[in-house]
Amino acid sequence: MKYHNLLKLIAALILVSSLACNQKKHQESNSKLSIKVAGYNYDRIRAIMDGRVSIEGADVSFNVENIYDLNSHVFGPKKTYEVTEMGLIPYITQYVNNDFRDYTLIPVFISRIFRHRNVFVHVNSGIEKPEDLIGKKIGTPGYGMSANTWIRGFLLDEYGVKADDFQWIQTTKSSDGGTLNSDLGKYYFGDDFPLEIGPEGVDESELLLSGQCDALITAITPKAFLDGNPNIKRLFFDVKAAEMDYYKKTQLFPIMHVVAIRNDVIEEYPWLPKAVFEMYSKAKQKAYDDMETTTSLKVTLPWVTQEFEDTRKLMGENYWKYGIEANRKELEAIMRYVYEQGLVKRQITFEELFVPSTLEIKEKEE
Repeated sequence: MKYHNLLKLIAALILVSSLACNQKKHQESNSKLSIKVAGYNYDRIRAIMDGRVSIEGADVSFNVENIYDLNSHVFGPKKTYEVTEMGLIPYITQYVNNDFRDYTLIPVFISRIFRHRNVFVHVNSGIEKPEDLIGKKIGTPGYGMSANTWIRGFLLDEYGVKADDFQWIQTTKSSDGGTLNSDLGKYYFGDDFPLEIGPEGVDESELLLSGQCDALITAITPKAFLDGNPNIKRLFFDVKAAEMDYYKKTQLFPIMHVVAIRNDVIEEYPWLPKAVFEMYSKAKQKAYDDMETTTSLKVTLPWVTQEFEDTRKLMGENYWKYGIEANRKELEAIMRYVYEQGLVKRQITFEELFVPSTLEIKEKEE
């Protein structure tokens, strides 16, 4: 009888212990830091989306959003996401011009693209080289677009063509259906700067085809070009060669979007910026691994491994670099461009934009 009671006591103790353990796990689960991350569905963040890469002690969820909505969430009242992709130049302009301080950047440069491909000309314009743009009418869906800023930068640095060497026409409509802001008050240049608003309801494709402008500088690919209209062509015929030559000469890989963290979260969890940086870096390595594999192609391109190898030969093993020092040239260039081109009212150094604890952080070598 005593033995039976002892067994019952042991069973009760085990049950209590199990319940306590489950309660502890439940409490730990409930106390986990919840991190909502937002951005585009890139291969270099896929491992975050599917949970292969995360942050220890945090419940990370990824939300796919386009750049228009991302910027709206950041600068508007919602501020939905603790971690978010956003446009680098919109952030700089809001930070400098409007004292925006709700988010701070970390050196994860999630979207980058060479921009020689984004200069288009009318076939009858007589424009065959960058210098021919001087004195011409240039249409654009947005003077302050990040792509346009980089394009104006290389036109000046590489060809001596200045932003005020031609007449800018900012359209009220974009052929990709994107929302535009036609307010010129956000720019900081002289009253005589050659920039005007285009006709109401006319997009950049229509502006070029109608002869109201000679060329387009734009972040998007104009609808007329996508439709194969014979009256529009790229200024740089061999875009890949032009962009590779540009990189060889300058070592610049233009930055479009960056990652930011909401400041209230940084204040509460000061360890988080480094953890987020490492999460993005590990996810990018997974994308490299997928392109490198030859057992089976994980990327839907037949010669992806050859392209991957060629890119590494030109730009280095870790060609999509994160971290401040690895991107110092690009950051210094863009801070100069935004000031020279009238996008900000005063000049600052790029270090001011980033979480201080991430200024020295570097990616781990794989």
